[in-house]
This record gives sequence, structure tokens and C-alpha cells, in this order.
Amino acid sequence: MSNNPLVSILINCFNAENFIESSLLSAINQSYKNIEIIVWDNSSTDNTAMIINRVKDDRVKYFKNSNHVTLGEARVEAIKHLNGEFIAILDADDLAYEDRIAKQLQIFLDNKEIGLVSG
Repeated sequence: MSNNPLVSILINCFNAENFIESSLLSAINQSYKNIEIIVWDNSSTDNTAMIINRVKDDRVKYFKNSNHVTLGEARVEAIKHLNGEFIAILDADDLAYEDRIAKQLQIFLDNKEIGLVSG
């Protein structure tokens, strides 16, 4: 494990046009910069895709499921596209404090016996 590992932030969404931009920007604006953001759209029928696509950041990768499935099934599919040593889940209607990833990652790096951190 490196001291600057890639962290994959997974945002699953479905018809999240009212929240997705704020959620996505809170992921983009993390103080820890070695991140990728995977947005997995569970077949939204609203303006979610348009909102995501207007956010320009090379770290954001957008995928849209062809048919709606359960959240669990959507997460299993999305995980196949993650490249990070660590995974952070951010729901489409939640916000991440700017130092969320930095603080949670530091807990992992300082405590090898820990397997899960949440907040």
C-alpha cells in the first residue's frame, strides 16, 4: 500500500437531479486529490445524466445502467469499474465534508487492523 493510494468514490444515483450536482461537487472538492469518482446511474429518467455530464473533471467517470436494478445489484456492477485501493461510498443525496477522504484514509494508514471506516 502506498502513502498516496488511489481512492475510488462511488456515487450510485437514480433520479437524483435535485441533489446530484451538490453531491458530485463535494466529492470533487476533497482535500485529498488522488481520487476517482465513479457515478453509477441506475437508469434515471430525469435530468440526472445532463447534470453529471456538465460537470467537467477528468476524475469523474459516468456509467448508466440500461435497466433499473436494486441498489445492491447496482453497487456490485459499479464496483467492477473501480480502480482504487480504497472505496468510499457517497450517496447521491449526501455531501462529503472537504476533508472526509483525507481523515478516513489516515485512519486506515495508521491502523492496519482496521477494515472499515464510516461516518
